Amino acid sequence: MKKLLKVLGMLILSILLILLLIIAYIKIALPNVGPAPDLKVEYSVSRLNRGKYLANHVMVCMDCHSIRNPSLFSMPMDESTRGGGGQRFDQTEGFPGIFYSANITPFGIGSWTDGEIYRAITTGVRKNGKPLFPVMPYHNFGYANPEDIKSIIVYLRSLPPKENRVPESSADFPMNILLNTIPQKAKPLPVPPAGDSLAKGYYLSTLASCYDCHTPFENGKYDKNFPFAGGRSFPVLGGKATSVNITPDNETGLGKWTREMFIQRFTGYRDSAMANRALKPGEYQSIMPWTMYALMTDEDLSDIYTYLRTIKPIKHLTAKFQATN
Repeated sequence: MKKLLKVLGMLILSILLILLLIIAYIKIALPNVGPAPDLKVEYSVSRLNRGKYLANHVMVCMDCHSIRNPSLFSMPMDESTRGGGGQRFDQTEGFPGIFYSANITPFGIGSWTDGEIYRAITTGVRKNGKPLFPVMPYHNFGYANPEDIKSIIVYLRSLPPKENRVPESSADFPMNILLNTIPQKAKPLPVPPAGDSLAKGYYLSTLASCYDCHTPFENGKYDKNFPFAGGRSFPVLGGKATSVNITPDNETGLGKWTREMFIQRFTGYRDSAMANRALKPGEYQSIMPWTMYALMTDEDLSDIYTYLRTIKPIKHLTAKFQATN
């Protein structure tokens, strides 16, 4: 009996030692996406304008890296906080820890090299080599063409500094270990050929992270049976918002939507009074930053529509908003 207990004890110790070694490897050796590129981005007006467009209306970087107003429809950002970070994502919203968006004005990243900013956006690795939590969809941004990321860097450099010192993020166990395994090397796509509406639509929808919000997400995983079919829920002031089905299903998705209807659904919010309005208790709220996406060009919106029409139709009816009782 004593011999059996001794063997079991040694077995348990061996297993614990192996686990500790695995954890040590993950914490020390990962993430491993390579060093930040030796990069110096040259300023140009065209890059500034492109970066401003992408950061505010396609990739909507400013949506998370500013403070949003939950009492107004679509929770628009407070302009005085643009790029200053500090938006909190925590356990009340289903996150495995407490995470804060970074200050991406020159006050926050002024000491970063262009290569370090490039690596953070496209792989999810900070200047200090630590991983970012993927509430920032760097897994999508890694597909961006390098020229577009350079344009965003030029735009970020142009922002007025916001003197906001953001608290450190902290992941719960075991995410504090697993987080190191998430960043991956970038896989940039080529610039879509001129006139190729389908390729451009796919590219833009990837950068806009349409899949991420319009696919059910539970227990840290996307339900791959319902891609783009809606059903991901988000807690909002006064209730719960759920993404809609954007596959071309005729009954529950966009199957009967014309191109003009799709574009109008966005451009209608170019009138800020339509979106940035105060809500009454229990009134429909949306987490989607409509006024930001609304300023995509009609051509880009049309290209996204072209791509969405090629997705497999999935019958999946979702409830857009459920008020708190």
